[in-house]
Amino acid sequence: MVTALEPVDDLEAADRLRTLQWLASTDDIWRRAKPATPSPHLVSYAVVVDPTDGSVLLVDHVKAGRWLPTGGHVEIDEHPADAAAREVGEELGIGAVFNDPERRPAFVTVSETVGACGGHVDVSLWFALEGWRGMPVVDGSGEFAGVRWWTPAEIAGGCGRFDPGFERFLAKIAVGTDVRVLGEG
Repeated sequence: MVTALEPVDDLEAADRLRTLQWLASTDDIWRRAKPATPSPHLVSYAVVVDPTDGSVLLVDHVKAGRWLPTGGHVEIDEHPADAAAREVGEELGIGAVFNDPERRPAFVTVSETVGACGGHVDVSLWFALEGWRGMPVVDGSGEFAGVRWWTPAEIAGGCGRFDPGFERFLAKIAVGTDVRVLGEG
């Protein structure tokens, strides 16, 4: 999956290379003990996007102190796409409708975590899912201070509390679609 990703920029190319090197160096990619053993470990993000207007459903993650897509650690022997589907179901009470019928990730990042459980590295595969503003969602995790849709204008204005790779991910998935996720037009 990682090999097939076409990087959107030099940073994603570096993260892709770093991920491939990590995968070649270990057979233990799953978090086995909270909060961070081993570091790095694999995470799946499930980014729910409304295709009609480019709005994105995010959660205000208490521990991370950021507005993030739903997601979490990939369980032992779990496929990353299955983890994304599981997380969106557990955390928001919705079924996963993958933008890519092959259920491939759209983006990869390697990042140091922040917040109460900081100090370890997450290798994150980002999956684009479809959803619609107004669809019923619930906070089934208890990990969030809030759940809300963000419009493209609000994202571009930034609140300083998004994942550092978030706007780059949105720009990447907007390429070749009818939805302008960032900016006007």
